[in-house]
Amino acid sequence: MQDRYEEALSRIAGKYRRTAETAAEAGIIPYQSADGKWITSPYDGNSWWTGGFWPGLMWQLWVLTGDGFFRQEARRAEKLLTEEFRSFRLLNHDVGFMYLLSCGADAKLTGDPQAETDTLHAASLLMGRFNPAGFIRAWNEPDRKGYAIIDCMMNLNLLYRASRDTDDPRFRQTAGIHADTTLREFLREDGSVSHIIEFDPESGKRIREHAGQGYALGSQWSRGQAWGLYGFALAGRHLREEKYTEAAKRIAGNFTAHIREDGLTDCDFCQPPEDERIDNIAGAIAACGLQELAAQTGEDTWRHQAERLVDGMLEHCADWGKGRCGILTRCTASYHDDGAGRNTNIVYGDYFLVEALMKLCGKDPELWS
Repeated sequence: MQDRYEEALSRIAGKYRRTAETAAEAGIIPYQSADGKWITSPYDGNSWWTGGFWPGLMWQLWVLTGDGFFRQEARRAEKLLTEEFRSFRLLNHDVGFMYLLSCGADAKLTGDPQAETDTLHAASLLMGRFNPAGFIRAWNEPDRKGYAIIDCMMNLNLLYRASRDTDDPRFRQTAGIHADTTLREFLREDGSVSHIIEFDPESGKRIREHAGQGYALGSQWSRGQAWGLYGFALAGRHLREEKYTEAAKRIAGNFTAHIREDGLTDCDFCQPPEDERIDNIAGAIAACGLQELAAQTGEDTWRHQAERLVDGMLEHCADWGKGRCGILTRCTASYHDDGAGRNTNIVYGDYFLVEALMKLCGKDPELWS
């Protein structure tokens, strides 16, 4: 089976070696591919939250191949992202996604001192979003000052990294407070998680849940489930508390119970059966989180479930032709169309597919740490 994963990685690297050159020529950070070309983010320019996945993907491919082009392309995108520090007001809690996989990867893999400084700069911005009432504020709009979202469990990795690199516990302690709030307020009895919870920004008291990018209020947006699974698994590793690993296992049990027979992932686990809407990004993220769980617990069942997801994506949704620049098809940003892409290739789907494959092949550079 591993030979198949090695072959898939080789084919991905070969295709990206060709198509990434067009992104460099265009001077953009790709968000998705369509009609044989790369397309930039739908909103907020290079401050859009997904910008770090392109350089993160390039760093993964550099580790895999040693080809200096991928390092060069990662740093080209990294420079565009660090220029966004000056815009500031468009940045939000997703600086973890943006800068840990770009500057953070550069610093980890090459030791570049400026990249390390930029990583700590981003961590300080994330710290600045912490509300002492107990949560990290998600977005910037005045009417959303009490909003926190499940995605932020992944952004916490930037804070774990900052505490390790500075030997300053404040970053890690802040991450722990937010993780505890998420554990208490987002995790449901059935092992599913909410997407958005609104808190009173003064008291920290829960006000209400919002439907977010899922099918409906109280449903199970699959990518939110995957963020929770992987985010809590990584919290278990970095914060070294079993309660987070146990939370990840509960979410994983619920997630794997909803994997389709073909190995693909519905956009929302509560969506109407007649409405087939797939989000392979969720499956790819979950495949990474499940392998993190397997590594922590020694329970092979989680790796087998990750293989189910990866096998389904490779068999049914890997595009090796020239119609798209990327690989993974049938990716969906939101159940209800928000203009960010439906049933298409989206770059961070490719990023997590490659990360999952690198883990399966024992080659993962562990960019989240």
